[in-house]
Amino acid sequence: MTQSEKTDESRGFTDPEYWNFMYDEGTAPWLIGGPQPAIVELERQGLIRGRVLEPGCGSGEHTTLFTKLGYDSLGVDLSPSAIAYARRTAVERGVPAAKFEVANMLRPQDHPFLAGGFDTIVDVALFHGFGAYGDSGHAQAYAQVLHSLTNPGALVHILAHSDAAPGLSSSIGRDVIPDAFTDGWVVESVEAASYQGFITAQISEVAVQRGLPAHGHVELAAWLGRVRRL
Repeated sequence: MTQSEKTDESRGFTDPEYWNFMYDEGTAPWLIGGPQPAIVELERQGLIRGRVLEPGCGSGEHTTLFTKLGYDSLGVDLSPSAIAYARRTAVERGVPAAKFEVANMLRPQDHPFLAGGFDTIVDVALFHGFGAYGDSGHAQAYAQVLHSLTNPGALVHILAHSDAAPGLSSSIGRDVIPDAFTDGWVVESVEAASYQGFITAQISEVAVQRGLPAHGHVELAAWLGRVRRL
């Protein structure tokens, strides 16, 4: 990613309209028609429990899955179009009870439904945006928000794009997760993982420039971090 591309994406990261366009046009490379396999495996391992929050829920696939499995789960996103997409997806999956709300995760005080008391946070490709743009303060501020929203002993799972190989979006190094989650947290693990994406015609040229296929499903390098709140 060139510096100009990074700057443009950084400016868009906190702009709902930047994300609205991707959902309205169906061009987002993370719309794979289901949940990320890495997150499905976490649930199989018993690492999802209690009240679950998915910040930056996007298409809502994970919140829909958790709701279907009986968890009290809430998905939030900065983009109104993402939330509309998630609600439609939940209905299509036969889970109309799945809960989604528009929210700015850096301003939880503006949203009564983010009053706290969560036992599990599942962050899929949101944290790396805070970690990739600007200085480490963005990621640390986000970690502090998550601390305020969780119960003692809560788990935070982070699936983030890795800089270990070319990708389609912002990416981070392994140390960004432990550097952000310091006071009030224990970083239990940060492991190499994979993130599933889908290359559409609209992003084909960029994908090829980065050494990726021109179309279709792609497996991207990721980090899977697990952090426990003290």
